[in-house]
Amino acid sequence: MRAGFSGRPASGFTLVELCVVLAITGVLAAIAWPSWQSHLQRSRRADAVVALMRVQMAQESFRANNGLYAAQLHGLRGASSTRSGQGLYDIEIVAATGDRYVARARARADSLAAGDADCAVMSVMVREGVAEFAPSSRCWNR
Repeated sequence: MRAGFSGRPASGFTLVELCVVLAITGVLAAIAWPSWQSHLQRSRRADAVVALMRVQMAQESFRANNGLYAAQLHGLRGASSTRSGQGLYDIEIVAATGDRYVARARARADSLAAGDADCAVMSVMVREGVAEFAPSSRCWNR
C-alpha cells in the first residue's frame, strides 16, 4: 500500500490514471461522433420523406377524384402545408400537368437540416402514378 504524507494509506486516483481515462474517453468519442451525426441527419431527412409521401398520397386522391394532379398544395386535402411536420423543410409543387407533377422539399436555412449538403433538396417526380425519387435512395433512407 502507498502511504501519503501523513502516514495514512493514499486514496484516490493518480494523475496518470486520470490522463489514461481521459484519453480513452476522447478516442471513444471521436469514433462515435460521426456515426451519431449520420444518425441525426437520417432522422431529419425523415421529416422531408414523410411530407413528400403525404403530398404523393394526397395527389393520388386528388387525381382519383378529379382526373388530374393538383398544381398547388392548397388544393390537396391533408397535405396543403408549405412546411414539413417538424418545420425543417419547405414543401412545394414545382411543376404539375394533368398526368405528372414534381414535389420538392428544401431544407430551411434556419433549420438543423440546412447542414445536410447531400440531401438539402429532395424531390419526388410522379408520371402517371409512377414515382421517381431524387437525389438518391440514400437521401430517402432506402
